[in-house]
Amino acid sequence: MNGFFKFFLMAFIFMILISASAALCAEKEESKVVDRIVAIVNDDIVTLSDVEEIFGPYAEKIRTYGHASGREKEMLFEARKEIIEQLIDKRLTDQEIRKAGITVSEQEIDGQVERIKAKNFMTDEELRESLEREGLTLEKYRQQMKKRIQRQRLLDYKVKSKLVITREDVKAYYEEHRNEYSGTVEYHLRNIILKVFDFESDEKKKETSLRMEALQERIKKGESFDALARLYSESSLADSGGDLGLFKLTELSPQIRDAIKDLPVGSYTEILSTDQGYQMFFIEKIVKTPGKTFEEASSEIEEELYNRQLNEALKSWLDNLRKEAHIKMVF
Repeated sequence: MNGFFKFFLMAFIFMILISASAALCAEKEESKVVDRIVAIVNDDIVTLSDVEEIFGPYAEKIRTYGHASGREKEMLFEARKEIIEQLIDKRLTDQEIRKAGITVSEQEIDGQVERIKAKNFMTDEELRESLEREGLTLEKYRQQMKKRIQRQRLLDYKVKSKLVITREDVKAYYEEHRNEYSGTVEYHLRNIILKVFDFESDEKKKETSLRMEALQERIKKGESFDALARLYSESSLADSGGDLGLFKLTELSPQIRDAIKDLPVGSYTEILSTDQGYQMFFIEKIVKTPGKTFEEASSEIEEELYNRQLNEALKSWLDNLRKEAHIKMVF
């Protein structure tokens, strides 16, 4: 009996060891599968780790928005897709860099690093510490800088050198957008809102209206609009005294625009019945920006037209590269 028991115990231990070994092998095998290809771009690839390196901060930001689960998944999917598209464009650009034989010397990178240090008043050690906080080594940072310089030179050669902005272009833009250069008026607004919902009874809506009228009376007697907004407004901005920021009249709904357009600083509107509920608006400040003559606006317009042309030319250039390339998504 003892011999049989020993045999049984040894067999049991042997089976446990085999199972543990198999599990360990499976775990090791699984740990090897940490990356995969998500896109093939001619002879280059885009890997999952390439995507995740950029996607992480975007995903974290999207999750802080507090959207419903379905909307959040949709936004995460779109962000990941956009990052993959950008990485494909980078691979195509890098291939063009190799074709054009664009090189960057170590001395040029040294000079760029020194300029960045001087601009930010940083020592070598401070730069390394700053990069470390961003998850970068100095070597990786220099590689990224080399790529940026190469891409910039490629764009200068392939795209930017072909852009031309004439004085006639600038003049035509100024004439077409003269209202934008005639000066602006912006209103710094605060509001108090008491919400009203469609499903509420008339009695409940009347009660809310009376509460708003009571607040209006307190403001008329000299109480602070800011303080009352903090105490009673049902807006997400109540803690800031209902501070809405700056608005041009054209950015406001006709109802609110008509209510505030003739009011001076420090005054408030009558009670407005809006889709959101009963509201009052306070004119905290009116900011007036003087207009610009053609000569004053010309450099600003030239930059605007240049950036427009650059974006269009860059898109066209990349579209052509994509048409001639072999690109395959792997999901």
